[in-house]
Amino acid sequence: MDAFYASVELLRYPQLKGLPVVIGGGRRREDDLLGRLRAAHPEQEWSAEHLHRIPLSFFPILSGYTGRGVITTATYAARQFGVGSAMGLMKAAKLCPQAILLPVDFDQYRHYSRRFKSLITEIAPLMEDRGVDEVYIDFTDVPGGQREGGRVLARLMQKAIFDDTGLTCSVGVAPNKLLAKMASEFNKPNGISIVHADDLESKIWPLACRKINGIGPKADAKLKSHGIETIGELAARDLQWLMDTFGERTGVWLHAASHGQDERPVVTESEPVSMSRETTFDTDLHAVRNRAELGAIFTRLCEQVALDLQRKGYVGKTIGIKLRFDDFQIVTRDQTIDHFTADAKEIRQFAGQCLKRAPLQKRLRLLGVRVGALLKAEDAQAGDAVLARAQESAQDDERTGQLF
Repeated sequence: MDAFYASVELLRYPQLKGLPVVIGGGRRREDDLLGRLRAAHPEQEWSAEHLHRIPLSFFPILSGYTGRGVITTATYAARQFGVGSAMGLMKAAKLCPQAILLPVDFDQYRHYSRRFKSLITEIAPLMEDRGVDEVYIDFTDVPGGQREGGRVLARLMQKAIFDDTGLTCSVGVAPNKLLAKMASEFNKPNGISIVHADDLESKIWPLACRKINGIGPKADAKLKSHGIETIGELAARDLQWLMDTFGERTGVWLHAASHGQDERPVVTESEPVSMSRETTFDTDLHAVRNRAELGAIFTRLCEQVALDLQRKGYVGKTIGIKLRFDDFQIVTRDQTIDHFTADAKEIRQFAGQCLKRAPLQKRLRLLGVRVGALLKAEDAQAGDAVLARAQESAQDDERTGQLF
């Protein structure tokens, strides 16, 4: 999806189209802008139906921003100033002070995510969910899917999504997931790019190594230290040299990726290992002096994790916390309980016990709650039923033994 969070916000605020807008910093408070408008113009009626009428002057801008907020996404107009995802808002404020700042609204993003994925599976059922705004599709056996190398099918999906949601997406078509991911970035926004196996030298090798999904900043820096800037230069290196330099497993992967090789199938179902929620504070908080505020945040995180579990139909039995202190040290604690749960109060109780085992002398920068060792709720219930029957049978055997 193209600038997904920002695009969803533009459906809500169409008056911001074409303007630099960044999403991030904090969660949306439903009536924040409307409340200011009602206070400033009590003579007018303001409700959720009037969001498109909110004057530009009422939207907060990045200029003068102070805090630790991070950009989740930005409109393409903002990206022209060098602003992008995962950038600190203070840095973004220097690059584009006039950008409008909007808080995130994950409930709305998840709503549109479910909608566009539902539309895709109606057309091509073999879909791998890769997060809120991205999927892989295997259309090998979709009737008519191979017309124009997949371009007809891609246009059909783009039209279906736009007609239903008003949102655009970019599609990469290729023989495997590695190349399709790269191709999807070629013609954003609302583009279609097709890469065939024999396009490797002309379309892939001139690209920077960072364009390979899986090569991060550290690996890229190491590659550059050896004079390797492009994928083509990486492909030219000997396999044994790559294995000696980066380790056997990574070296083999780098060699295969640079030659456009990827055997991973599209996985239509996968079980999550854990679910978590965390928040970074605008200012450092102290466990004692800010106890009430931290307690409220901690409870909210537990409730959010519980809702995530319940909505997706999972329960877990390993509950943990994550702390990042003002010196960026990270501490985690967890414990495994004797039953599965998705109950907010239980998660809060056991996460609180984990918190008591953590050092809390330093000020906190981040707090997180995690539930792991997940199991489908219905499977856990079935297991409980089997255990209950076994216990009942054992009790019957014991009573029978007493009778005789």
